[in-house]
Amino acid sequence: MNLTAKSSLAFLLSTALLMNVNSAGADSSQPVTPLLPSSEIAPYIMAADEVEAMQDASTDETNTDVNDQITDATEQTDKIPEDARLPLKDLRLFAEIFNSIRTSYVEDVDDKTLLQNAIRGMLSGLDPHSAYLDSKIFEELQINTSGEFGGLGIEVQMDNGFVRVVTPIDDTPASRAGLKAGDLIMKLDDKPVKGMTLDNAINLMRGEPGSDIVLTVLREGEEQPLEFTLTRDVIKVTSVRHRWLEDGYGYVRISQFQVQTGDDLNKAIGKLQADNQDLKGLVLDLRNNPGGVLQAAVDVVDTFLTNGLVVYTEGRIGSSKSQFHATPKDLINGAPLVVLINGGSASASEIVAGALQDHRRAIIMGTQSFGKGSVQTVIPVDAENGIKLTTARYYTPNGRSIQAQGIEPDITIERAKVETIKPQVQYKEADLAGHLENENGDGKVKEAKEQLAERDYQLSEALNVLKGFNILSANQ
Repeated sequence: MNLTAKSSLAFLLSTALLMNVNSAGADSSQPVTPLLPSSEIAPYIMAADEVEAMQDASTDETNTDVNDQITDATEQTDKIPEDARLPLKDLRLFAEIFNSIRTSYVEDVDDKTLLQNAIRGMLSGLDPHSAYLDSKIFEELQINTSGEFGGLGIEVQMDNGFVRVVTPIDDTPASRAGLKAGDLIMKLDDKPVKGMTLDNAINLMRGEPGSDIVLTVLREGEEQPLEFTLTRDVIKVTSVRHRWLEDGYGYVRISQFQVQTGDDLNKAIGKLQADNQDLKGLVLDLRNNPGGVLQAAVDVVDTFLTNGLVVYTEGRIGSSKSQFHATPKDLINGAPLVVLINGGSASASEIVAGALQDHRRAIIMGTQSFGKGSVQTVIPVDAENGIKLTTARYYTPNGRSIQAQGIEPDITIERAKVETIKPQVQYKEADLAGHLENENGDGKVKEAKEQLAERDYQLSEALNVLKGFNILSANQ
């Protein structure tokens, strides 16, 4: 028999209430708090009980009155949409398991803990991003999006029972210690990570600023696990940084998408233009950017487009279907743009790269991105708790889903270590005795600065692409 969601919930709660009173060894001083007022629950409990009683009575074929009542109840049930019904049998199974744990588990566990664990399991079984947010986690979520929180400065996710590094955040203990995207954390101090929940692992990594923690990490290409000692700190994430690469070529790094990232990007570009009005090209670095606020990603794309669709989302409910469009502005006035991405670029980073790629506004370089193409909505349950639920997928302007695929760069450039081969001793004109002086200067060769390619090969290639654009434009 199927009942509505309310009546099924009423049955579950009524069963739980009975368990509180009747279970052997149960503490009756800890009543289960109903999710609905008792005045709302009671009618549905009675309705469920009455229908079951009528079904038992209907075995007597002569009881026409009871059969007529069952027919009326069935007709009422048929009016309820299929997707609004919950299976009573499965809810009974849950209640029985709940009672077995309460009465037979080796240690006493209170009802609230069991129910919260059930909620956590229900959400974590959906996908890696849906989760139950208790009051502490909910507060931390708000702090993270504002740009300041305590810990190691590391974005992580669960992977086959271990904690995998999605990306270390710039200028944090994690990045300074040398952790890399893809590292698999095996131990936190002397505690194995295997078997922990992600929340438990995160709680262990957080602590008082100044305290140390040892991370044992398995890294691809290394034969033995690596150990890193990190000192916890208050993490203040600077979302946007900028500098000049060379005269006329600017560089902007976005490490995380926060509420104010769009405004910070506009200010950074304004400062570059104030230093050198002739902006010949810009590199937008989104490598190891784990994402963040969706609206911030839209604002970043809007900085470089004058019109058109930026991103759209599709889900089952009306509120999960939305479209975001660019406004008529391009702060760099059509100057060439290169976007750098890699395997640590996720979510909002992929929205930016995908939109600029579809509009042919930028050249995407680097390696394939992470592939997180889903939207999570924070839904409050009460004044302190909530759930983070995946409610939609997002798509690039051309209708591409990023989920589990990511953004494929226009030009693939792997991370590489470049070693300069020193040339053999060579004589030049300037070394010959009695050579003519250059009328434009003294002809002395300046000491070469550290080559960009040696420090960041991908960035140096992005700069070369921008230079190539300008050479071609000048020749046309």
